[in-house]
Amino acid sequence: MQSIVKLIVGALMVIGSAWAVLAYPEWGLLPAFVTLVKGIVPAVVFLLGLFIVWLELDELRIEKELASEERRPRRKR
Repeated sequence: MQSIVKLIVGALMVIGSAWAVLAYPEWGLLPAFVTLVKGIVPAVVFLLGLFIVWLELDELRIEKELASEERRPRRKR
């Protein structure tokens, strides 16, 4: 599928879903959307925090390895 077709389909999906949520309050989609966002945000924040901790621990491990390699005398061949 061409990229422009994918772009158009994606834009139609965004516009259509926003229209359905905002134009038909009797369907009850806006409160359901708010509930969905309230449920997803804490999980996303948790995963983002976990990712940041993992990156920083990996950076500390790499710095420690580099420091130990710099202290080690190099052998000449």
